[in-house]
Amino acid sequence: MIDLKPYQDTLAIQRVLHTAGTIAVVGLSSNQLRASYFVGYYLKRHGYRVVPVNPRETEILGETCYPSLSDVPVPVDVVNVFRAPDALPGIAREAVAAGAGVLWCQYGVINEEGARIATDGGLTVVMDRCLKVEHARYAGRMHWLGFNTQRITSVRAGLQ
Repeated sequence: MIDLKPYQDTLAIQRVLHTAGTIAVVGLSSNQLRASYFVGYYLKRHGYRVVPVNPRETEILGETCYPSLSDVPVPVDVVNVFRAPDALPGIAREAVAAGAGVLWCQYGVINEEGARIATDGGLTVVMDRCLKVEHARYAGRMHWLGFNTQRITSVRAGLQ
């Protein structure tokens, strides 16, 4: 079993949130009911440039969608992964090749080999954490509906 503690460092997470500008969301769905769509929408709404990566789509959230990270024509700060854990090693290799600074793996996306590839390539790795939830936590947008209700809300205005 992988020890997740090194991949859930509070200061590293805060640093990522404050320095990131462009976030490639691998596995972003055009289905508004999917978590990936909600996270992408939230991030875009809060000032991040969101680059959708999904080979089955051409446009999501008003942005051109790319089939893979290697097709993204702009520098990417964070690669946010909404894919099955077994896809992570390949995505990590693409993230390293793309020059990304961070590989962020959403809840349940845990793969030791993928984490090793990314860290060996010089990337910061955050694993088994939600980028939207962490942003909401540190920007004062996590509200009482929060955890265990399956409802997370972010209706207050505040820090972008």
